[in-house]
Amino acid sequence: MSNEPRDLNRDPITGAPGSHPVGVGVGGTGGAVAGAAVGSLFGPIGTLVGGAVGAIAGAATGKGVAERLDPTAEEEYWRTKHANRPYTDPGFEYDSDYAPAYRYGLEVREQSGSAPWSDSLEARARSGWDASRGRSRLTWEQARDAVRDAFERSDRTYRAYEAADGYYADQYESADYYLSDYDFDDYRPAYRYGTYARSNLHGRVWDAELEQELERGWDTARGASRLDWDSARDAVRDAWHGADRLWSDEDDSRR
Repeated sequence: MSNEPRDLNRDPITGAPGSHPVGVGVGGTGGAVAGAAVGSLFGPIGTLVGGAVGAIAGAATGKGVAERLDPTAEEEYWRTKHANRPYTDPGFEYDSDYAPAYRYGLEVREQSGSAPWSDSLEARARSGWDASRGRSRLTWEQARDAVRDAFERSDRTYRAYEAADGYYADQYESADYYLSDYDFDDYRPAYRYGTYARSNLHGRVWDAELEQELERGWDTARGASRLDWDSARDAVRDAWHGADRLWSDEDDSRR
């Protein structure tokens, strides 16, 4: 696989080097986004129970989007899923042709802020494709659906984190696992860890084996959280099952 586009960190709209591949452009919790998403994605807190754990762990702790969405994990997701997409042409390869398109979709999402995919955004993305494609043989017409696919998946992920942060910040103290010695800064990494795990461990269910894997990654994922795994586990599970509603349709190859 060519690493040139990632190494250059090009701005997907202008083609200029120096743009972060995921970025921190989406900051804080959007109240409107969180309010709209809570009912459909997370439900009552009592019902919120659902790759490599190493890749997940580092993404769970930070306050910026760049620390919460791992481009390597996203790339591995598309490696396993791209062949089932209707736009995939078997005459092209994943590493050299489609991976740059998926990576570009992630970058376009970072650069677009909260703007949805639209005709105007597509026109801007098209103008930047030649500068970002690296060795990909895909023309824009061949790459477009892959770019949009990655854009929309990452958009759902960003909004899931924003909704989770807003929802749990208001509700965590009412959870039956809440320990009064701790505050939201302790619980936030657990909620993000569960959300991020579900977004990447496709086809998995919460069981003893998964719990053991996540336990092994918790010391890395916890950041400054004072919670040990026994205290964090139920919050992680809560977020896993909340995110499960968001990503289960992808597991069923909805596209």
